[in-house]
Amino acid sequence: MERTIYRACPLCEAICGLEIKTRDREIVSIRGDRDDPFSRGHICPKAVALQDIQDDPDRLRRPLKKIGNGWQEIGWDEALDEVTERLFSLREAHGPDSLGIYLGNPNVHNLGAMTHGPLFYKMLRTKNRYSATSVDQLPHQLVSYLMYGHQFLLPVPDIDHTDYMLILGANPLVSNGSMMTCPDVKARLKAIQERGGKVVVIDPRRSETARMADHHHFIRPGGDTALLLALLKILLETVNPDRRSHLSGHLEKLDQVEDMLASVEIADCAASCGIAVGDIQSIADDLATAGKAACYGRLGVSVTENGTLNHWLIQMINIVTGNLDRVGGTLVTDPAVDLVGMRLMGPGGYGRWRSRVNNLPEACSELPVSELATEILTPGDGQIRGLITTAGNPVLSTPNGRKLDDALEQLDFMVSIDLYLNETTRHADIILPPTAPLEHDHYDISFLALAVRNVTRYSEAVFDKPEGTLHEWEIFDQLTRRMTAKMDAPVTTRSRAPARMVNLSLAYGPYGKRRRAEAGLSLKKLQNSPHGIDLGPLKPGLLKKLRTRGQKIDCLPDLIREGLTAFLKDLTSRPKEGLLLIGRRHLRSNNSWMHNYERLVKGKERCTLLVHPDDMARCGLTDGDYALLQSRVAKQKVLVEASEEMMPGTVSLPHGWGHNRAGLRLAVAAEHAGVSVNDFTDEMQRDPIAGTSALNGVSVRLSPI
Repeated sequence: MERTIYRACPLCEAICGLEIKTRDREIVSIRGDRDDPFSRGHICPKAVALQDIQDDPDRLRRPLKKIGNGWQEIGWDEALDEVTERLFSLREAHGPDSLGIYLGNPNVHNLGAMTHGPLFYKMLRTKNRYSATSVDQLPHQLVSYLMYGHQFLLPVPDIDHTDYMLILGANPLVSNGSMMTCPDVKARLKAIQERGGKVVVIDPRRSETARMADHHHFIRPGGDTALLLALLKILLETVNPDRRSHLSGHLEKLDQVEDMLASVEIADCAASCGIAVGDIQSIADDLATAGKAACYGRLGVSVTENGTLNHWLIQMINIVTGNLDRVGGTLVTDPAVDLVGMRLMGPGGYGRWRSRVNNLPEACSELPVSELATEILTPGDGQIRGLITTAGNPVLSTPNGRKLDDALEQLDFMVSIDLYLNETTRHADIILPPTAPLEHDHYDISFLALAVRNVTRYSEAVFDKPEGTLHEWEIFDQLTRRMTAKMDAPVTTRSRAPARMVNLSLAYGPYGKRRRAEAGLSLKKLQNSPHGIDLGPLKPGLLKKLRTRGQKIDCLPDLIREGLTAFLKDLTSRPKEGLLLIGRRHLRSNNSWMHNYERLVKGKERCTLLVHPDDMARCGLTDGDYALLQSRVAKQKVLVEASEEMMPGTVSLPHGWGHNRAGLRLAVAAEHAGVSVNDFTDEMQRDPIAGTSALNGVSVRLSPI
């Protein structure tokens, strides 16, 4: 039987609408949904690869148990019982902190993981919680918690109405927007230019987005803090305070920020970041005079040694120019499922507990993942002896991956909830594979809360759940029930399926029946609107949503004051010498398992080290050579590619590769193994405030083989 199903793509933050045609359990075609009011028919190559995920012979369908040096399929009851017994025994013998948790970023793309995973993790009561957040967006969340009182009060650029967009450390043409859910971002950026506005990109590489921008400025990796500091100083001196009059009754300590920046010299900032004083002044002038402007920074400014300061400075630039909470500036969303107003997610926190070995503070309920290997390898009370990973591959995605690779071998027990036998899950004792993305319903709780327009949609499953499989939420529900029984604790499971929980959240949300009587949103209404529902443009509203004392914006939180004081002392110190390594992303890639789909990896070799021709000549190399790349923690052979898009002194290796380990079931990926950039990144190099790993600006040496 032929069917046409409309749903959102769950593979990246853009959540583009899809039209999927099927015949029985076969996918006939995947196209963009032209009637989706948000994505308007746009898709990227990853969406078509949903068919490859569904049909991948390497994808696991039954639980696997490690037997000697091999694997054996076992039944679900046996698998769940053994996982429960092993975790319970470790917890009883060594305490709750003997268990560690690692969550990969696909968790937030999975409704069942979002609704039922947190109860299971909370029940374990371990402080050793880690996730991809601390190698990604943690500074965004921490700054929002410190300034606005909630980690998910995250202002996003009002890209559809702005006249000037300053983009730092982001490549939205490839990411499709990130911490800014923005399908068809290329058309949206072009629209800025067509209405007479400007797009300016700051990046150590002339990226795909930089090529279409009105201006691109190279910046020394890690130099964003100095640039942003200079911009803020100039803007504080030149912008008329009337521009921010709508915020004036809510701003605290702005005068203290001015005092701290009084002695900053723009020339020192220019020397530190590698951008000329005149260019810095020009950017500041544009920000000051644009009618509507948005300053936006993403991964490149997060995963540095000053990621938290960078995001504070970005917020301050939007505040000082009067563009925070203003149409065409940056706005918080009004999502149908309200993470903040309904208290579906905690507000965040800082320093409520610390890591055992290096005394690093918790931030927003987790510890820096750079500590995971150390916490496994270091004996003593609280040593991690058992590990649960869910939809994550930290061996490839976290710093000094080889060290973590070795550490996982030392665990007493490891269980992975994952679709694949990959570089991380090969260390597990049991792997519990959930259903594939097209086999379960979905609602984008997180990404609709970051969308550049208020929209909502519910995605029905394309295929029924195959016999003998479990959804992710069912795995968590079963584990929670079994563990509470072992612990003789009250049953705390959520008996509702995710769909019922979405319905309840919609009803109590800002557009729901509990707020708007019969006209309100409900699950049934979304199910009857398969293309999604447009809820309108973003509107000012941050001030009413503030969760701080007295509903004030804290312009200089104590943590920021301390970090800024330390940074200013070192501002005039000499920048790092030699080559600096940065990452990069490709449109056909996001997470490492996407390298197992032929249509996403075919063509020209992508895992190459981009090197400016001048640097290549200095190192005695030519285009296409293999060379030895070395950092403090590793040295490996890499394929070098000459590229004038690189800033001299900077080299770039893409993330997510390194499929050359033994014991994987990733046939296609193994043929395109590449090198893991995180074999070179350094777990000791991190943001002193958030603990975020500094994956950009890593000192390396390059030499001929």
